[in-house]
Amino acid sequence: MIRVLLVDDQPLIRSGFRALLDLEDDIEVVAEAGDGMRALALAGRHLPDVALVDISMPVLDGIETTRRIAADPALAGVRVVILTNYGLDEHVLDALRAGAAGFLVKDIVPEDLLHAVRVAARGDVLLAPSITRRLIDRYVSQPPRPDTGTALRELTNREREAVALVARGLSNDQIAGHMTISSLTAKTHVNRAMTKLGARDRAQLVILAYESGLVTPRTLLSGS
Repeated sequence: MIRVLLVDDQPLIRSGFRALLDLEDDIEVVAEAGDGMRALALAGRHLPDVALVDISMPVLDGIETTRRIAADPALAGVRVVILTNYGLDEHVLDALRAGAAGFLVKDIVPEDLLHAVRVAARGDVLLAPSITRRLIDRYVSQPPRPDTGTALRELTNREREAVALVARGLSNDQIAGHMTISSLTAKTHVNRAMTKLGARDRAQLVILAYESGLVTPRTLLSGS
């Protein structure tokens, strides 16, 4: 059973998401919060697998809520998925660096929301297609950051390849197929890369891959 915490200051949004999620046999909404401070308290009490968190809220916004969840060892198993009306902007990038596992725009269709919750719960990176497109555009005009490039030198060639595939949105099973290895070995490569780079999860690996120049818009779009 996937346990979900809903965090949004609009009761109607929360009600709509709850009605949809509660219909699923493998998903349970364990709590709701209208602001970030309340969300932190409920996260500590219920230890959800996934927290759907609005980026713009009173008292404590989604970015700071994400940062505090990511910094709390007791909440290490909570995957934060940011909900936004805005697509990609600097606030979304800040939230990724703070530890968000992914992003969804609020006009998502029901089937995609359900898929997103399941993807986040199993630990895969999650970015809405419109956000992925803007993420690519965001880094087109920026040179690679030298500090992240230096960090990537600690990775083996196979680990670098795995990180690049994570940045393309591939799951562990898909990475395994692409690299002709087992799923367990693919997961090991990804986990070791996260440890060496100090990334909390796969979403932060995506940012590092872009910032280091390991993945560029051309390589991503060409599939190479």
